[in-house]
Amino acid sequence: MGHPFRARLGANENGFGPSPKVIQAMAEAAGEVWMYGDPESHDLRAALAREHGVGIDNVMVGEGIDSLLGLIARLYIQKDTPVVTSLGGYPTFNYHVAGFGGRLVTVPYDGVRENLDGLAKAAAREQAPLVYLANPDNPTGTWWEASDIQRFIEKLPETSLLILDEAYCETAPSSALPPFDTSRTNVVRLRTFSKAYALAGLRCGYAIGEAETVRAFDKIRNHFGMPRITQAACLAALEDKDYLAATVAKIKACREKIAGIATAQGLNSIPSATNFVAIDCGSKAMAEAIMQGLLERSIFVRKPGTPGLDHYIRVSVGPDEEIARFEKAFGEAVTTVRNQA
Repeated sequence: MGHPFRARLGANENGFGPSPKVIQAMAEAAGEVWMYGDPESHDLRAALAREHGVGIDNVMVGEGIDSLLGLIARLYIQKDTPVVTSLGGYPTFNYHVAGFGGRLVTVPYDGVRENLDGLAKAAAREQAPLVYLANPDNPTGTWWEASDIQRFIEKLPETSLLILDEAYCETAPSSALPPFDTSRTNVVRLRTFSKAYALAGLRCGYAIGEAETVRAFDKIRNHFGMPRITQAACLAALEDKDYLAATVAKIKACREKIAGIATAQGLNSIPSATNFVAIDCGSKAMAEAIMQGLLERSIFVRKPGTPGLDHYIRVSVGPDEEIARFEKAFGEAVTTVRNQA
């Protein structure tokens, strides 16, 4: 476009920014960047283990959830290996599956939520070694309760590894997150510092699971892939719980603001447990036209492309000034599209 967006609300980043203590930790670590980062990420893994009440051997750190998904695909997928996921779910996982020659087995959403029964049946039918589920979900923002997730896990074949992507866990109800059970060899849970902690640009995610399952990452991971500054920043982020709580409150308030903006234009939105809101535009054509209208006004949002979900646009939360720009541009775009109908 030749110029910056006036509001960047399409990548599900955290525009409220990281804790000042994180920025200070990064500054203090900057002079040591001539050294490689700790290849074991020992201190960060130990802190994460304490945070979640698991052993350090149950934790593996990687360059964001996307990187961890790629490692899992490399570990488990051969040519034509069946991999179960939702039709319209997180697309980056699909790229990894395709890149290693796997065969995607997709299950349509049940309304606006991933279909747990359908995923479990597909895993059993295909004897799939991998099943992917995001809770809370991207792109809808919906969630399942922990009891539902637990029943889903019980239904899966023991030979199917569930990849439970919990990137948005900090903004979800606590009732959506099952307790960690690191005795299970067929569940690995993925979390990130990219969302609530506002460190997307530092690329740090982590996996929690049974020790042998987690240790398998050591066979193929980039052992020096986690920079010193990233490790220092994530440690500081974990320690500043007051800032995290304040940020989560801002995210919740902004979700409500975005939902209200949609309502003011006569449109509905999906209740969200993430840092974005999916707005129902009524049809695929309407959603595409509104999104294009926003882009023409330098407001960056995204929309799902899968039938059944393609009548939504997805709007990330952000600072007040960016949401105000979105509100004005959204109203103008909706009015223009309706007048042209």
